[in-house]
Amino acid sequence: MNILNSIPSPDVSSFELGPIRVHFYALFILIGIALAIWIGSRRFKQRGGQSGMILDIALWAVPFGIVGGRIFHVLTHWDYYFYAGADLTKVFAVWEGGLAIFGALILGSVGAFIGARTAGIKFLAFADAIAPGVLVAQAIGRIGNYFNNELFGLPTTLPWGLEISTANPAYPAGLPAGVLFHPTFLYELIWNLMGFAVLIWLDRKLKLRWGQMFAAYLITYSIGRAFIESIRIDPSDIFFGLRTNVWSAIFTIAIGVALFVWSRRTHKEEETSVYLPGREPKDPDVIDSEGTKADKVEN
Repeated sequence: MNILNSIPSPDVSSFELGPIRVHFYALFILIGIALAIWIGSRRFKQRGGQSGMILDIALWAVPFGIVGGRIFHVLTHWDYYFYAGADLTKVFAVWEGGLAIFGALILGSVGAFIGARTAGIKFLAFADAIAPGVLVAQAIGRIGNYFNNELFGLPTTLPWGLEISTANPAYPAGLPAGVLFHPTFLYELIWNLMGFAVLIWLDRKLKLRWGQMFAAYLITYSIGRAFIESIRIDPSDIFFGLRTNVWSAIFTIAIGVALFVWSRRTHKEEETSVYLPGREPKDPDVIDSEGTKADKVEN
């Protein structure tokens, strides 16, 4: 097939680094997490916090998020993991793919809340700082789906159609070889990067605080995900004609709208501190983990 008229799928999903096998899926997730923490740290420091605290909170949020993402994926793909003769160890094979974003958001937020309380930081202040970076992390993570040859969409004749081998277990039965599919991993990657740019622009114009940036992230991501999810053809539970993750996206949009409206109505004042009451550093020129003075809160 002419490569100029389609997107070829990789025929490798990992590489050897000495005695260690590195899976591209896990590698890109880790790169995405590192970028999210870096972006979040810079944004948090601009708001008057100590940048190193973002990493402290992430040490709670990331493990919780991975566990939540895996649990949600397994629960929504039950028949894929539990059947007569199934290899139950596959439930834990995260490197093969299968981290549901909405599950990661739920438990990741729980972990972040615990971490923020431990660090003396307002949870919503942390969420506002990290939210745009999370979109970047999700975009980078979708490259891992590409290497796993997964999460593709309906057949298409568009020139950017994705090539999928008929040996792929997710290849639709009855279709001839050579059919191209919508590269939904690429659609979501592009949507997330565009969303990141929009959120940064909105923050500069509106100074989104008190959870408003986090709410804008929930709404932005979920709008794109609802559409992209609707054209995916990988197995998923269907409720009232919609895939599980479409319902999850609709529910998340509703949460985002409710949070934004609540915040705008109840917090008309500026956010003067990212710290919980009584947990502010005693020395206003406190040295952060990077060895520089923490910036003053923006006015």
